[in-house]
Amino acid sequence: MSRVAAAIDAAKAAGRGAFVGYLPLGFPDLQTSIDAAVALAEAGADVLELGPPYSDPVMDGTVIQEATHAALAGGFRLRDTFTAVREITARVDVPVLVMTYWNPVMQYGVDRYADDLLAAGGAGLITPDITPDAAADWIAASERTGLDRVFLAAPTSTEERLALIAEKSTGFVYTVSTMGITGERAELDAAARTLVARLRAHGVDHACVGIGISTPEQVAGVLDYADGAIVGTALVRALRDGGLEGLSAQARALAAGTHG
Repeated sequence: MSRVAAAIDAAKAAGRGAFVGYLPLGFPDLQTSIDAAVALAEAGADVLELGPPYSDPVMDGTVIQEATHAALAGGFRLRDTFTAVREITARVDVPVLVMTYWNPVMQYGVDRYADDLLAAGGAGLITPDITPDAAADWIAASERTGLDRVFLAAPTSTEERLALIAEKSTGFVYTVSTMGITGERAELDAAARTLVARLRAHGVDHACVGIGISTPEQVAGVLDYADGAIVGTALVRALRDGGLEGLSAQARALAAGTHG
């Protein structure tokens, strides 16, 4: 069974929604990013979403872009992804998903990437810029290794595309709250609620909403209709401005929102 789906189900059994926390790897340096992921898990994240830095992060807003550029400038290399996942999973029992653009996976080799991620204790991949119909190699590798494959659904997705996403995703479907880049927003787009309902109609049991969620109140609001809330920018900002202590405090506050 999917470790990620099991974590979401465990949160539901405890009477709350799941808190999925994102952090970039290598920021402000590799070891601190590892310690930050551990701190995030210990502060209440049910699933960790870790992003290897990428030179052209088209989906990310300013805060995350600045962090990933700093990580690259600091010498982060793709192989460091597996080092980080290995150390994090040795320290905390929380499933770790890698959020990665597709080009680095192709360059590394899809099967090699899947094997190395599995060996490091990773749970799977979130792939924001590849759709299921273009992901045959990754689908085959994930079925072979048992890794989760999390595809994105957007408010603009057609019913045909949603049906394919529902069929091919495991762990959960990453439900994009609004069209645009990551970042904190004062109000979440109501399209997220409609999109989750559309995914339910296609049989999706685990839908987690991301992009723009930055407060405990927004976490609670999303969990009125979704299975999990994904937070990134607010956590990266907390780490940048307050170090590990600031990150832990922010994570605890957000986790409190999962109880409604």
